[in-house]
Amino acid sequence: MTKIVVIGAVAAGTTAATKARRNDPEAEITIYDRDIDISYAICGIPYAVGHEVANFDQLTPRDPQWFKQNYQIDLKTRHEILAIDSNKQTLQVKALDTGAVFTDHYDLLLLATGARYGIPTAFKDIDADNLFHVRNVQSGRELASYLALHSIKTAAVVGAGYVGLEMTEQLTKLGIQVQIFQRSAHILGNFDGDMAEIAETYARQKGISLALAETVTKTQVQNGHIIGLDTNQGQHYQPDIVILAAGVKPNTRLAESIGVKLGTTGAIAVNDRFQTNLPNVYAVGDVAESFSVIDGRPLWKPLATTANKMGRIAGDAMTGGSLRHRGILGTSILRFFDLTIAQTGYTEKEAQAAGYDFLVLKDKKTNVPDYMPKSQTMTLKTLADKKTHRILGAQIIGGAGVDKRIDVLATAMTFKAKAEDLFHLDLAYSPAFDTTKDAVLYTGMILTDQLASETKGV
Repeated sequence: MTKIVVIGAVAAGTTAATKARRNDPEAEITIYDRDIDISYAICGIPYAVGHEVANFDQLTPRDPQWFKQNYQIDLKTRHEILAIDSNKQTLQVKALDTGAVFTDHYDLLLLATGARYGIPTAFKDIDADNLFHVRNVQSGRELASYLALHSIKTAAVVGAGYVGLEMTEQLTKLGIQVQIFQRSAHILGNFDGDMAEIAETYARQKGISLALAETVTKTQVQNGHIIGLDTNQGQHYQPDIVILAAGVKPNTRLAESIGVKLGTTGAIAVNDRFQTNLPNVYAVGDVAESFSVIDGRPLWKPLATTANKMGRIAGDAMTGGSLRHRGILGTSILRFFDLTIAQTGYTEKEAQAAGYDFLVLKDKKTNVPDYMPKSQTMTLKTLADKKTHRILGAQIIGGAGVDKRIDVLATAMTFKAKAEDLFHLDLAYSPAFDTTKDAVLYTGMILTDQLASETKGV
Protein backbone atom coordinates (compact mmCIF):
# COMPACT_ATOMS: atom_id res chain seq x y z
CA MET A 1 0.00 0.00 0.00
CA THR A 2 1.40 3.40 -1.02
CA LYS A 3 1.58 6.09 1.67
CA ILE A 4 1.02 9.59 0.23
CA VAL A 5 1.61 12.62 2.44
CA VAL A 6 0.51 16.07 1.34
CA ILE A 7 1.71 19.24 3.10
CA GLY A 8 -0.88 21.96 2.55
CA ALA A 9 -4.66 21.71 2.44
CA VAL A 10 -5.91 24.53 0.25
CA ALA A 11 -6.65 24.25 -3.50
CA ALA A 12 -3.64 22.36 -4.86
CA GLY A 13 -3.09 19.96 -1.97
CA THR A 14 -6.69 18.81 -1.56
CA THR A 15 -7.22 18.54 -5.33
CA ALA A 16 -4.13 16.34 -5.62
CA ALA A 17 -5.24 14.14 -2.74
CA THR A 18 -8.76 13.58 -4.06
CA LYS A 19 -7.47 12.81 -7.58
CA ALA A 20 -4.97 10.34 -6.09
CA ARG A 21 -7.80 8.67 -4.19
CA ARG A 22 -9.96 8.33 -7.29
CA ASN A 23 -7.03 6.70 -9.10
CA ASP A 24 -5.95 4.47 -6.22
CA PRO A 25 -8.65 3.30 -3.78
CA GLU A 26 -6.05 1.48 -1.67
CA ALA A 27 -3.49 4.26 -1.05
CA GLU A 28 -3.07 5.68 2.44
CA ILE A 29 -3.40 9.47 2.10
CA THR A 30 -2.67 12.00 4.82
CA ILE A 31 -2.79 15.81 4.54
CA TYR A 32 -1.19 18.13 7.09
CA ASP A 33 -1.94 21.83 7.41
CA ARG A 34 -1.05 24.30 10.16
CA ASP A 35 -4.19 26.39 9.58
CA ILE A 36 -7.67 25.91 11.03
CA ASP A 37 -9.59 26.30 7.78
CA ILE A 38 -8.88 24.08 4.79
CA SER A 39 -9.88 23.89 1.15
CA TYR A 40 -11.15 27.45 1.37
CA ALA A 41 -11.97 30.00 -1.32
CA ILE A 42 -9.22 32.50 -0.59
CA CYS A 43 -10.28 34.77 -3.47
CA GLY A 44 -13.64 35.29 -1.80
CA ILE A 45 -12.24 36.78 1.41
CA PRO A 46 -12.59 40.47 0.39
CA TYR A 47 -16.22 39.87 -0.58
CA ALA A 48 -17.01 38.30 2.78
CA VAL A 49 -15.37 41.27 4.53
CA GLY A 50 -17.67 43.58 2.57
CA HIS A 51 -20.75 41.38 3.19
CA GLU A 52 -21.23 40.69 -0.50
CA VAL A 53 -20.73 37.07 0.55
CA ALA A 54 -23.11 36.56 3.46
CA ASN A 55 -20.65 34.90 5.84
CA PHE A 56 -17.20 33.34 5.97
CA ASP A 57 -18.62 29.84 6.40
CA GLN A 58 -19.56 29.93 2.72
CA LEU A 59 -15.84 30.10 1.89
CA THR A 60 -15.11 26.90 3.82
CA PRO A 61 -17.63 24.34 2.54
CA ARG A 62 -15.44 21.34 3.46
CA ASP A 63 -13.85 20.20 6.69
CA PRO A 64 -11.61 17.23 7.62
CA GLN A 65 -14.67 15.06 8.28
CA TRP A 66 -15.89 15.66 4.72
CA PHE A 67 -12.61 14.42 3.27
CA LYS A 68 -12.66 11.39 5.58
CA GLN A 69 -16.24 10.45 4.76
CA ASN A 70 -16.07 11.05 1.02
CA TYR A 71 -12.48 10.13 0.16
CA GLN A 72 -11.02 8.26 3.14
CA ILE A 73 -8.35 10.96 3.42
CA ASP A 74 -6.92 11.69 6.85
CA LEU A 75 -6.70 15.48 6.97
CA LYS A 76 -5.05 16.94 10.08
CA THR A 77 -5.40 20.67 10.70
CA ARG A 78 -3.27 22.63 13.18
CA HIS A 79 -0.30 20.35 12.42
CA GLU A 80 3.03 21.85 11.44
CA ILE A 81 5.86 20.04 9.67
CA LEU A 82 9.03 20.80 11.61
CA ALA A 83 11.49 18.84 9.49
CA ILE A 84 11.71 16.34 6.63
CA ASP A 85 14.30 13.59 6.18
CA SER A 86 14.19 12.82 2.46
CA ASN A 87 16.64 9.92 2.79
CA LYS A 88 14.55 8.07 5.38
CA GLN A 89 11.34 9.53 3.91
CA THR A 90 10.10 10.68 7.29
CA LEU A 91 8.55 13.86 8.68
CA GLN A 92 8.68 15.40 12.12
CA VAL A 93 5.20 16.75 12.87
CA LYS A 94 3.98 19.01 15.67
CA ALA A 95 0.35 19.08 16.79
CA LEU A 96 -0.02 22.79 17.50
CA ASP A 97 -2.97 22.43 19.86
CA THR A 98 -1.25 19.97 22.19
CA GLY A 99 2.43 20.59 21.51
CA ALA A 100 2.99 16.87 20.86
CA VAL A 101 5.70 16.01 18.33
CA PHE A 102 5.66 12.76 16.37
CA THR A 103 7.20 11.12 13.32
CA ASP A 104 5.36 10.07 10.19
CA HIS A 105 6.67 8.46 7.00
CA TYR A 106 5.84 8.68 3.31
CA ASP A 107 6.35 6.80 0.08
CA LEU A 108 5.35 9.87 -1.94
CA LEU A 109 5.48 13.43 -0.64
CA LEU A 110 3.63 16.39 -2.13
CA LEU A 111 4.67 19.92 -1.18
CA ALA A 112 1.70 22.30 -1.45
CA THR A 113 2.98 24.87 1.02
CA GLY A 114 1.63 27.84 -0.90
CA ALA A 115 2.96 31.36 -0.70
CA ARG A 116 4.18 33.60 2.08
CA TYR A 117 2.84 37.11 2.27
CA GLY A 118 5.02 40.15 1.83
CA ILE A 119 5.53 42.41 4.82
CA PRO A 120 7.04 45.80 3.94
CA THR A 121 10.02 46.79 6.08
CA ALA A 122 8.11 49.48 7.93
CA PHE A 123 5.62 46.88 9.21
CA LYS A 124 7.97 44.07 10.21
CA ASP A 125 7.69 43.09 13.88
CA ILE A 126 4.73 45.48 14.28
CA ASP A 127 2.00 44.08 16.52
CA ALA A 128 -1.05 46.33 16.35
CA ASP A 129 -4.75 45.69 16.71
CA ASN A 130 -5.57 47.75 13.61
CA LEU A 131 -3.03 46.11 11.28
CA PHE A 132 -4.40 43.34 9.05
CA HIS A 133 -3.25 40.91 6.37
CA VAL A 134 -5.58 39.23 3.89
CA ARG A 135 -4.03 35.75 3.79
CA ASN A 136 -6.55 33.21 5.07
CA VAL A 137 -10.14 32.94 6.23
CA GLN A 138 -9.26 33.64 9.85
CA SER A 139 -7.53 36.90 8.91
CA GLY A 140 -10.66 37.91 7.02
CA ARG A 141 -12.84 37.12 10.00
CA GLU A 142 -10.62 39.20 12.26
CA LEU A 143 -10.81 42.18 9.91
CA ALA A 144 -14.59 41.91 9.57
CA SER A 145 -14.98 41.67 13.34
CA TYR A 146 -12.83 44.76 13.87
CA LEU A 147 -14.86 46.73 11.33
CA ALA A 148 -18.07 45.71 13.07
CA LEU A 149 -16.84 46.79 16.49
CA HIS A 150 -15.24 50.12 15.58
CA SER A 151 -16.28 53.24 13.75
CA ILE A 152 -13.81 53.17 10.86
CA LYS A 153 -13.64 56.25 8.66
CA THR A 154 -10.29 55.82 6.88
CA ALA A 155 -8.14 52.91 5.74
CA ALA A 156 -4.65 52.57 4.30
CA VAL A 157 -4.19 49.72 1.81
CA VAL A 158 -0.54 48.91 1.17
CA GLY A 159 -0.26 47.30 -2.25
CA ALA A 160 -2.35 47.76 -5.38
CA GLY A 161 -2.51 44.36 -6.98
CA TYR A 162 -5.71 42.37 -7.25
CA VAL A 163 -6.16 41.77 -3.52
CA GLY A 164 -5.41 45.40 -2.68
CA LEU A 165 -7.97 46.66 -5.21
CA GLU A 166 -10.59 44.09 -4.17
CA MET A 167 -10.22 45.19 -0.56
CA THR A 168 -10.35 48.83 -1.64
CA GLU A 169 -13.61 48.21 -3.49
CA GLN A 170 -15.23 46.50 -0.53
CA LEU A 171 -14.06 49.05 2.05
CA THR A 172 -15.26 51.91 -0.15
CA LYS A 173 -18.68 50.28 -0.43
CA LEU A 174 -18.75 50.17 3.38
CA GLY A 175 -18.32 53.96 3.41
CA ILE A 176 -14.63 53.97 4.33
CA GLN A 177 -12.22 56.42 2.69
CA VAL A 178 -9.30 54.45 1.26
CA GLN A 179 -5.72 55.58 0.69
CA ILE A 180 -3.66 53.21 -1.48
CA PHE A 181 0.12 53.08 -1.19
CA GLN A 182 1.94 51.57 -4.17
CA ARG A 183 5.74 51.52 -4.33
CA SER A 184 5.83 51.48 -8.15
CA ALA A 185 4.65 54.21 -10.50
CA HIS A 186 1.38 52.43 -11.28
CA ILE A 187 -1.16 50.13 -9.71
CA LEU A 188 -1.71 46.67 -11.22
CA GLY A 189 1.87 45.52 -11.61
CA ASN A 190 0.90 42.75 -14.04
CA PHE A 191 -0.36 45.33 -16.57
CA ASP A 192 1.44 47.84 -18.75
CA GLY A 193 1.48 51.36 -17.37
CA ASP A 194 -0.74 52.83 -20.08
CA MET A 195 -3.45 50.32 -19.25
CA ALA A 196 -3.03 50.73 -15.49
CA GLU A 197 -3.61 54.47 -15.96
CA ILE A 198 -7.18 53.73 -17.08
CA ALA A 199 -7.86 52.02 -13.76
CA GLU A 200 -6.10 54.80 -11.85
CA THR A 201 -8.31 57.48 -13.39
CA TYR A 202 -11.36 55.41 -12.57
CA ALA A 203 -10.21 54.86 -8.97
CA ARG A 204 -9.81 58.59 -8.42
CA GLN A 205 -13.29 59.15 -9.83
CA LYS A 206 -14.51 56.76 -7.13
CA GLY A 207 -12.93 58.99 -4.48
CA ILE A 208 -9.96 56.71 -3.80
CA SER A 209 -6.64 58.38 -3.01
CA LEU A 210 -3.58 56.95 -4.76
CA ALA A 211 -0.08 57.41 -3.39
CA LEU A 212 1.96 56.09 -6.31
CA ALA A 213 5.72 55.58 -6.09
CA GLU A 214 5.25 56.20 -2.39
CA THR A 215 6.20 53.77 0.37
CA VAL A 216 5.63 53.77 4.10
CA THR A 217 8.99 54.24 5.81
CA LYS A 218 7.89 54.49 9.43
CA THR A 219 4.95 53.12 11.40
CA GLN A 220 4.02 54.99 14.56
CA VAL A 221 2.50 52.70 17.18
CA GLN A 222 1.04 53.67 20.54
CA ASN A 223 -0.39 51.17 23.03
CA GLY A 224 -0.54 48.44 20.40
CA HIS A 225 -2.37 50.67 17.90
CA ILE A 226 -1.07 52.30 14.71
CA ILE A 227 -1.57 56.05 15.01
CA GLY A 228 0.41 57.25 12.01
CA LEU A 229 2.33 56.40 8.85
CA ASP A 230 5.27 58.35 7.42
CA THR A 231 6.33 57.93 3.80
CA ASN A 232 9.38 58.46 1.61
CA GLN A 233 7.62 61.50 0.15
CA GLY A 234 7.62 63.26 3.51
CA GLN A 235 3.89 62.74 3.99
CA HIS A 236 2.14 61.77 7.20
CA TYR A 237 -1.10 59.79 7.29
CA GLN A 238 -3.36 58.80 10.17
CA PRO A 239 -5.60 55.94 8.97
CA ASP A 240 -7.96 54.14 11.32
CA ILE A 241 -6.86 50.75 9.96
CA VAL A 242 -4.01 49.45 7.80
CA ILE A 243 -4.33 46.49 5.43
CA LEU A 244 -1.23 44.86 3.94
CA ALA A 245 -1.64 43.48 0.42
CA ALA A 246 1.98 43.78 -0.65
CA GLY A 247 2.28 40.66 -2.74
CA VAL A 248 3.43 37.10 -2.12
CA LYS A 249 6.46 34.86 -2.62
CA PRO A 250 6.62 31.07 -2.87
CA ASN A 251 6.88 29.45 0.55
CA THR A 252 9.92 27.27 -0.15
CA ARG A 253 11.42 26.97 3.36
CA LEU A 254 10.65 23.27 3.81
CA ALA A 255 11.63 22.45 0.25
CA GLU A 256 14.99 24.18 0.52
CA SER A 257 15.71 22.47 3.85
CA ILE A 258 15.86 19.09 2.10
CA GLY A 259 17.64 20.22 -1.06
CA VAL A 260 14.73 20.65 -3.43
CA LYS A 261 15.90 22.70 -6.39
CA LEU A 262 14.36 26.10 -7.05
CA GLY A 263 13.77 27.45 -10.53
CA THR A 264 14.70 30.83 -12.00
CA THR A 265 11.46 32.37 -10.68
CA GLY A 266 12.29 31.45 -7.08
CA ALA A 267 9.57 28.79 -6.96
CA ILE A 268 10.24 25.04 -6.91
CA ALA A 269 11.45 23.67 -10.23
CA VAL A 270 9.28 20.78 -11.44
CA ASN A 271 8.73 18.79 -14.60
CA ASP A 272 5.40 18.45 -16.40
CA ARG A 273 4.29 15.85 -13.83
CA PHE A 274 5.29 18.12 -10.93
CA GLN A 275 8.19 15.97 -9.82
CA THR A 276 11.06 17.81 -8.13
CA ASN A 277 14.74 16.90 -8.35
CA LEU A 278 14.33 14.60 -5.32
CA PRO A 279 12.95 11.07 -5.71
CA ASN A 280 9.31 10.68 -4.63
CA VAL A 281 8.91 14.41 -3.89
CA TYR A 282 6.39 16.50 -5.85
CA ALA A 283 5.37 20.16 -5.62
CA VAL A 284 2.24 22.03 -6.70
CA GLY A 285 0.34 25.28 -6.24
CA ASP A 286 1.80 28.65 -5.34
CA VAL A 287 5.08 27.06 -4.21
CA ALA A 288 5.77 25.51 -7.62
CA GLU A 289 6.98 26.91 -10.91
CA SER A 290 5.03 26.61 -14.15
CA PHE A 291 5.97 27.52 -17.71
CA SER A 292 4.55 29.65 -20.50
CA VAL A 293 2.23 28.12 -23.08
CA ILE A 294 3.71 30.60 -25.54
CA ASP A 295 7.36 29.58 -25.48
CA GLY A 296 8.06 27.31 -22.52
CA ARG A 297 9.80 29.96 -20.41
CA PRO A 298 9.52 29.43 -16.63
CA LEU A 299 6.61 31.33 -15.07
CA TRP A 300 5.40 31.84 -11.53
CA LYS A 301 1.84 33.10 -11.46
CA PRO A 302 0.12 32.31 -8.13
CA LEU A 303 -3.47 31.78 -9.27
CA ALA A 304 -6.20 29.50 -7.92
CA THR A 305 -6.95 28.16 -11.39
CA THR A 306 -3.34 27.14 -11.88
CA ALA A 307 -3.15 25.56 -8.42
CA ASN A 308 -6.17 23.37 -9.14
CA LYS A 309 -4.74 22.21 -12.48
CA MET A 310 -1.42 21.42 -10.85
CA GLY A 311 -3.08 19.46 -8.06
CA ARG A 312 -5.10 17.29 -10.41
CA ILE A 313 -2.07 16.48 -12.56
CA ALA A 314 0.19 15.69 -9.59
CA GLY A 315 -2.44 13.49 -7.97
CA ASP A 316 -2.72 11.61 -11.24
CA ALA A 317 1.04 11.34 -11.67
CA MET A 318 1.59 9.96 -8.17
CA THR A 319 -0.86 7.16 -8.84
CA GLY A 320 0.26 6.03 -12.28
CA GLY A 321 -1.82 8.32 -14.49
CA SER A 322 -0.75 9.91 -17.75
CA LEU A 323 -1.72 13.58 -17.26
CA ARG A 324 0.99 16.14 -18.00
CA HIS A 325 1.10 19.90 -17.43
CA ARG A 326 0.76 21.97 -20.60
CA GLY A 327 1.77 25.33 -19.17
CA ILE A 328 -0.15 28.52 -18.45
CA LEU A 329 -0.75 32.02 -19.75
CA GLY A 330 -1.39 33.56 -16.35
CA THR A 331 -4.88 34.65 -17.37
CA SER A 332 -6.49 36.74 -14.65
CA ILE A 333 -9.45 39.04 -14.10
CA LEU A 334 -10.59 41.58 -11.54
CA ARG A 335 -13.87 43.35 -10.87
CA PHE A 336 -13.25 46.87 -9.59
CA PHE A 337 -16.67 48.44 -9.01
CA ASP A 338 -18.19 48.65 -12.52
CA LEU A 339 -14.84 48.17 -14.24
CA THR A 340 -13.56 44.78 -15.38
CA ILE A 341 -9.79 44.39 -15.64
CA ALA A 342 -8.29 41.33 -17.35
CA GLN A 343 -5.12 40.09 -18.99
CA THR A 344 -3.51 37.01 -20.50
CA GLY A 345 -0.04 36.18 -21.76
CA TYR A 346 2.84 38.64 -21.90
CA THR A 347 2.83 42.36 -21.19
CA GLU A 348 5.07 44.65 -23.25
CA LYS A 349 7.73 44.53 -20.54
CA GLU A 350 7.63 40.74 -20.39
CA ALA A 351 7.69 40.36 -24.18
CA GLN A 352 10.69 42.68 -24.40
CA ALA A 353 12.50 40.73 -21.69
CA ALA A 354 11.81 37.53 -23.64
CA GLY A 355 13.45 39.07 -26.72
CA TYR A 356 10.42 39.38 -28.97
CA ASP A 357 10.08 41.92 -31.76
CA PHE A 358 6.37 42.59 -31.52
CA LEU A 359 3.59 44.84 -32.72
CA VAL A 360 1.13 46.50 -30.34
CA LEU A 361 -2.48 47.27 -31.15
CA LYS A 362 -4.49 49.38 -28.76
CA ASP A 363 -8.07 50.22 -29.55
CA LYS A 364 -11.52 50.81 -28.08
CA LYS A 365 -14.57 48.74 -28.92
CA THR A 366 -18.07 48.31 -27.50
CA ASN A 367 -19.45 45.05 -26.18
CA VAL A 368 -22.72 45.47 -28.10
CA PRO A 369 -23.80 47.94 -30.82
CA ASP A 370 -23.99 51.61 -29.84
CA TYR A 371 -27.72 51.64 -30.42
CA MET A 372 -28.29 49.08 -27.67
CA PRO A 373 -29.11 50.56 -24.24
CA LYS A 374 -26.39 48.64 -22.37
CA SER A 375 -23.55 49.36 -24.77
CA GLN A 376 -20.25 49.80 -22.89
CA THR A 377 -16.73 50.58 -24.07
CA MET A 378 -13.65 48.48 -23.48
CA THR A 379 -10.00 49.23 -24.22
CA LEU A 380 -8.04 46.34 -25.70
CA LYS A 381 -4.27 46.10 -25.97
CA THR A 382 -2.91 43.14 -27.92
CA LEU A 383 0.66 42.06 -28.71
CA ALA A 384 1.64 40.02 -31.78
CA ASP A 385 5.04 38.63 -32.71
CA LYS A 386 6.22 40.23 -35.95
CA LYS A 387 8.06 37.07 -37.03
CA THR A 388 5.45 34.39 -36.41
CA HIS A 389 2.34 36.56 -36.07
CA ARG A 390 1.40 34.63 -32.91
CA ILE A 391 -0.59 36.50 -30.28
CA LEU A 392 1.73 37.05 -27.31
CA GLY A 393 -0.56 38.81 -24.87
CA ALA A 394 -3.69 40.85 -24.31
CA GLN A 395 -5.00 43.29 -21.72
CA ILE A 396 -8.58 44.51 -21.61
CA ILE A 397 -10.19 47.08 -19.33
CA GLY A 398 -13.80 48.19 -19.58
CA GLY A 399 -17.38 47.41 -18.72
CA ALA A 400 -19.50 44.42 -19.69
CA GLY A 401 -18.03 41.80 -22.03
CA VAL A 402 -14.38 41.96 -20.97
CA ASP A 403 -14.51 38.47 -19.45
CA LYS A 404 -15.79 36.93 -22.68
CA ARG A 405 -13.10 38.51 -24.84
CA ILE A 406 -10.18 37.68 -22.57
CA ASP A 407 -11.27 34.05 -22.42
CA VAL A 408 -11.61 33.86 -26.21
CA LEU A 409 -8.12 35.31 -26.61
CA ALA A 410 -6.66 33.02 -23.96
CA THR A 411 -8.21 30.00 -25.68
CA ALA A 412 -6.90 31.12 -29.06
CA MET A 413 -3.42 31.70 -27.65
CA THR A 414 -3.40 28.29 -25.98
CA PHE A 415 -3.82 26.75 -29.42
CA LYS A 416 -1.06 28.97 -30.86
CA ALA A 417 -3.34 31.31 -32.80
CA LYS A 418 -1.84 33.87 -35.12
CA ALA A 419 -3.25 37.35 -35.63
CA GLU A 420 -4.93 36.33 -38.88
CA ASP A 421 -6.66 33.40 -37.15
CA LEU A 422 -8.69 35.68 -34.88
CA PHE A 423 -10.79 37.09 -37.72
CA HIS A 424 -11.85 33.57 -38.71
CA LEU A 425 -13.25 32.63 -35.30
CA ASP A 426 -16.96 31.88 -35.62
CA LEU A 427 -18.31 33.80 -32.62
CA ALA A 428 -21.96 34.13 -31.68
CA TYR A 429 -23.74 37.33 -32.66
CA SER A 430 -26.92 39.06 -31.63
CA PRO A 431 -27.24 42.79 -30.84
CA ALA A 432 -28.09 41.85 -27.26
CA PHE A 433 -24.72 40.09 -26.86
CA ASP A 434 -22.22 41.32 -29.41
CA THR A 435 -21.37 43.42 -32.43
CA THR A 436 -21.12 41.94 -35.92
CA LYS A 437 -17.41 42.64 -35.81
CA ASP A 438 -16.63 41.47 -32.31
CA ALA A 439 -13.70 43.11 -30.55
CA VAL A 440 -11.63 39.94 -30.98
CA LEU A 441 -12.42 39.67 -34.70
CA TYR A 442 -11.67 43.34 -35.17
CA THR A 443 -8.38 42.99 -33.34
CA GLY A 444 -7.43 40.15 -35.68
CA MET A 445 -8.30 42.20 -38.76
CA ILE A 446 -6.28 45.25 -37.77
CA LEU A 447 -3.30 43.25 -36.50
CA THR A 448 -3.21 41.30 -39.75
CA ASP A 449 -3.18 44.51 -41.81
CA GLN A 450 -0.48 46.08 -39.66
CA LEU A 451 1.71 42.97 -39.71
CA ALA A 452 1.35 42.83 -43.50
CA SER A 453 2.47 46.47 -43.66
CA GLU A 454 5.48 45.66 -41.50
CA THR A 455 6.43 42.80 -43.83
CA LYS A 456 6.22 45.07 -46.88
CA GLY A 457 8.26 47.68 -45.10
CA VAL A 458 5.50 50.26 -45.40
